[in-house]
Amino acid sequence: MDPRLCLAGLAALLLLLLWVKVKGLDYVLVHQRWIFVCLFLLPLSAVFDVYYHLRAWIIFKMCSAPKQHAQRVRDVQRQVREWKKDGAKTHMCTGRPGWLTVSLRVGKYKKTHKNILINMMDILEVDTERQVVRVEPLANMGQVTALLNAIGWTLPVLPELDDLTVGGLVMGTGIESSSHIYGLFQHICVAFELVLSDGSLVRCTERENSDLFYAVPWSCGTLGFLVAAEIRIIPARTWVKLRYEPVRGLGAICQKFAEESANKENQFVEGLQYSLDQAVIMTGTMTDEAEPDKINRIGLYFKPWFFKHVESFLAQNRPAVEYIPLRHYYHRHTRSIFWELQDIIPFGNNPLFRYVFGWMVPPKISLLKLTQGETIRRLYEQHHVVQDMLVPMRHMQGAVSRFHDDINVYPLWLCPFVLPSRPGMVHPKGDEDELYVDIGAYGEPKVKQFEARASTRQLETFVRDVHGFQMLYADVYMERHEFWEMFDGTLYHKLREELGCREAFPEVYDKICKSARH
Repeated sequence: MDPRLCLAGLAALLLLLLWVKVKGLDYVLVHQRWIFVCLFLLPLSAVFDVYYHLRAWIIFKMCSAPKQHAQRVRDVQRQVREWKKDGAKTHMCTGRPGWLTVSLRVGKYKKTHKNILINMMDILEVDTERQVVRVEPLANMGQVTALLNAIGWTLPVLPELDDLTVGGLVMGTGIESSSHIYGLFQHICVAFELVLSDGSLVRCTERENSDLFYAVPWSCGTLGFLVAAEIRIIPARTWVKLRYEPVRGLGAICQKFAEESANKENQFVEGLQYSLDQAVIMTGTMTDEAEPDKINRIGLYFKPWFFKHVESFLAQNRPAVEYIPLRHYYHRHTRSIFWELQDIIPFGNNPLFRYVFGWMVPPKISLLKLTQGETIRRLYEQHHVVQDMLVPMRHMQGAVSRFHDDINVYPLWLCPFVLPSRPGMVHPKGDEDELYVDIGAYGEPKVKQFEARASTRQLETFVRDVHGFQMLYADVYMERHEFWEMFDGTLYHKLREELGCREAFPEVYDKICKSARH
């Protein structure tokens, strides 16, 4: 793919944005946004996808990424040392524009901090003997699955959306329906390589620089710049045998979900809750054999959106089994961005739209952010919720009830995970591993007089009280002392002091709190 196509697309985007600004068409972008998305963002997103896919494939085949990686690391070190030589006047942050991240918010700190350019987006090595893959921080899940699945391997925990990057999943967090066995994304990582505030390069593992290894996850780039990570891989299979089971009644839903999550014979466990008392719980296992009449290639562009397909089993009111190609399963929610795309393109699941335009879906979240404008941003902030709250499984029923009362957003995404008892910002209250559930709410609240700050703070308080955790990609309304009640900052603050991070990087709270975001 000629890079000039991407430059032409960006030029067209800038011209269109200028035209919109001059004409004052905020109304169109807010109330008829689907026109802009369908006519412009979908084609541009398709061009970007093809370009980056071909780029990743060519670079890996040519084995040029490992050769370039050392030079890229040296370039990061040079920038950090220059910052220090110039007097370390401001904090540092990555130079990647905020609109490129999957998080719906753009950090204001990008404009005031020293931006360190980190051009690292490649897969460096697949070591099948050690069963690890070594990747750069901007390699994304789409790249990783495309490469690993093609050679018979996969990640034990592979977070859903194609554009999620390794760096974001390490410095933030990641989860998938296999996390009840393997934990969060951080728990399948075996090594991190970072450039520290003095420009030195450090490798850390459970045995080497172990304090730093445990402190990096959830630190949001405030201990150093991640330049590579080694991640566990496991053998892949062709299909996922997926069982759908409709369940009714909140107590029955929570009990069934907890039972299936505790069953390690299930390689995948997930729930979609469509109302307070209706859900479909899915359990899956990888296999190389499939019953031909039960194969469903759900990743094909013309297929119904997965959450709508799952909802159909509620009407059938009986269990069902399908065989889904492994990579299709991993990215089952990608095309509809879980269920967020229905608010942007209301007719997106219509069969005619899927057959004609579905091959371009979804639009890039980064491009949606870049073009949302101040008016849309304010509307999203006040009338839209995107939150993931992680709570102990024993508090699931109370948590779902609280979500229902405070925001009333459905479907809810239910994903179980085991939280190991180990050092770092996030761990169980006791000394033993504990089963948790991620409750994800994405959409427009249906409660009367919803107020973003007050409603989110109520949820945050509940989650803190049950020793749960809030994912930090979303809006965080906690005060500083409340934040450090939720998260264990003992090791984090110790390393901030030892590694000279206070003058080099902002504290994690100052990067993710509401006042630090647009």
